[in-house]
Amino acid sequence: MNAVTQIDEVLDMLIVGAGLSGIGMAVHLTRDCPGKSFAIVDRRDNYGGTWDLFRYPGIRSDSDMHTLGFVFEPWTHEKSIADGPSILSYLDKIIDKYGLRSRLRMGQTVISADWDSGEGLWTVVTDSAGAGQARIKCRFLFLGSGYYDYDSPYDAQFPGRDTFKGTIIHPQFWPEDLGYAGKKVVVIGSGATAVTIVPAMAQGGAGHVTMLQRTPTWMATRPAKDGLANALRKVLPEKAAYSLTRAKNIFMQDLVFKRARTAPEKVKDFLTTQIKQHLGDNYTAEDYLPPYNPWEQRLCLVPDADFFEAVNAGKAAIVTDHIDRFDETGILLKSGKHLDADIIVTATGLTMTFAGKIAVSVDGEPVDFGKKFFYRNCMFSNVPNMAGVFGYLNASWTLRVDIVAQYITRLLKQLDAFKMQVAVPVLEAGHEPDEDDIFDFSSGYIQRGKHLMPRNAASLPWRLNQDYRRDRKDMRQAPIDDGVMQFRRVREKVPG
Repeated sequence: MNAVTQIDEVLDMLIVGAGLSGIGMAVHLTRDCPGKSFAIVDRRDNYGGTWDLFRYPGIRSDSDMHTLGFVFEPWTHEKSIADGPSILSYLDKIIDKYGLRSRLRMGQTVISADWDSGEGLWTVVTDSAGAGQARIKCRFLFLGSGYYDYDSPYDAQFPGRDTFKGTIIHPQFWPEDLGYAGKKVVVIGSGATAVTIVPAMAQGGAGHVTMLQRTPTWMATRPAKDGLANALRKVLPEKAAYSLTRAKNIFMQDLVFKRARTAPEKVKDFLTTQIKQHLGDNYTAEDYLPPYNPWEQRLCLVPDADFFEAVNAGKAAIVTDHIDRFDETGILLKSGKHLDADIIVTATGLTMTFAGKIAVSVDGEPVDFGKKFFYRNCMFSNVPNMAGVFGYLNASWTLRVDIVAQYITRLLKQLDAFKMQVAVPVLEAGHEPDEDDIFDFSSGYIQRGKHLMPRNAASLPWRLNQDYRRDRKDMRQAPIDDGVMQFRRVREKVPG
């Protein structure tokens, strides 16, 4: 193990992760608590998180950018369903606008974080390839590291994999130099990644692309351009147009989700009718009618019906079957059919993790987040001065980022007003609330990883809620000093 080098600094906040969550928190802190010192650390060499990691063809948002964009920074591109480079450009603009570039410390992996109750400080150990390990102390630790493992995506363990003579790729590790012109491609999976890759490779010159799925997924089409948003921008100030479009899209997201839960048959009929209109004679229930209700898994967005256009043009197809094994020239299916392939893309899902795989402890005692409860969507029972972001399952990730960051800045201001240094949501042993499973989505990655997540009660405050409009109101208006959050003072020691 590398020697740990002392860094002589104590920050008000250390933000882990330079993706949407970390950058959003940094901007809110800059705007609302301008006197606070902070830094952003990230293991990667470039900021952007998910949008820097994933480089597969067609990479794009699966939410509209008027809700995936931040509340403080209007999305001004013509397309509201944006590609990865456009999202990185949006983040680049924000970083410069709010002076965050000097706060970024890239290429630093957070190894551990230990809270010292005597000091009222977190000691965070980071590791970088060139400089070895270092220590940073901070009063508040914010986890913006996402919820999936950057190192190890889900491996479905397909038999015969080693016998295949072509190229096998997982979308999480897409090679820059992959040539697929004229090649036969099989994409395994039916989630948002597969639904994105298939039309992108089909339109990008692949000989033919087949999406191989065990079961269909619910797909919804919408234009990549938001006509109302672009019209409003011509007649209204930029911020006003953005605000109105954002409010409209938040309302529609919420309406569709709740309608899917209360009247699933009507939503099924609507989505099925939409797909049939796009596919015509190419529609089959076997390939496009899922055996579950809409929003039991996240809806797959198909902007401008590009997936269906690729199918209608004969450049792409869906096969619904089970894999028996890989062989030298492709995939043998349980039905006895064979799919020839030069390239196989295993879009089989992610592996969930929590807290960025950081070894977190309080006074030397390891924290098992799976035994903690969420507190007001972002903090954790009996863990002081720590918050994080786990985005919405039924809406845009960044909606949660904004309300969490606004809540945390309110909390920091309350601490200053009370002349206190420590805030901890206290849940006494033996007084745990009845649990509720908010992860009632059938998606494989959710079911495989939900045991790692903190627990949830049936109602706030001990809950990661899934109702953005209610959460926004609660986190803006609920008192910080609610009888659960406890505050205390510490005598700060000199670092080292």
